[in-house]
Amino acid sequence: MTRTLSPAALRGADELSVIALAIGGDAAAYGELVRRRQASLRSLLRRLCRDPVLADDLSQQAFLQAWRGIDTLKSPAAFGAWLRKLAINIWLQRMRAERSRPELEELVEVPDSATPVTLNEQLDLDSALATLAPDVRLCITLAYAERMSHSEIAEATHLPLGTVKSHINRGAARLRQLLGEYA
Repeated sequence: MTRTLSPAALRGADELSVIALAIGGDAAAYGELVRRRQASLRSLLRRLCRDPVLADDLSQQAFLQAWRGIDTLKSPAAFGAWLRKLAINIWLQRMRAERSRPELEELVEVPDSATPVTLNEQLDLDSALATLAPDVRLCITLAYAERMSHSEIAEATHLPLGTVKSHINRGAARLRQLLGEYA
């Protein structure tokens, strides 16, 4: 499909219009969506996998998968949730694959500069999150960092709602225990 807006017009266009153009096959519009969404998607994946390089790879996979399937998106307004769900599923697939392999050494996460905390606080939080089981860490990250509701998390992770609530309650209690000095 031919582009209907110039790059400058795409940068200034509202997101729903850009999404609609991308659904119609406009590659430049999709490139603009990637530019707008990549920082938040990478941040989510960095919190989940604690490996910045892997998070960047997984975000690329999510954007590629989204481009391949964008024509199946029924509503432009659902793009953000749909993209986040794709990224979560890609991360979950990676976690399942890693469970079947011998453990790899963990890499230390580079703190996200957009987070308004000190380096020590970020490192303590990262260390505390690392003690949680992957599914618990996923639910905690989606609830607190992504501000998703319990039902949105259940839908995105394919976990029962009760399990999501339990993971969040147990995970939050564990984090309070580990990070009590910050209370």
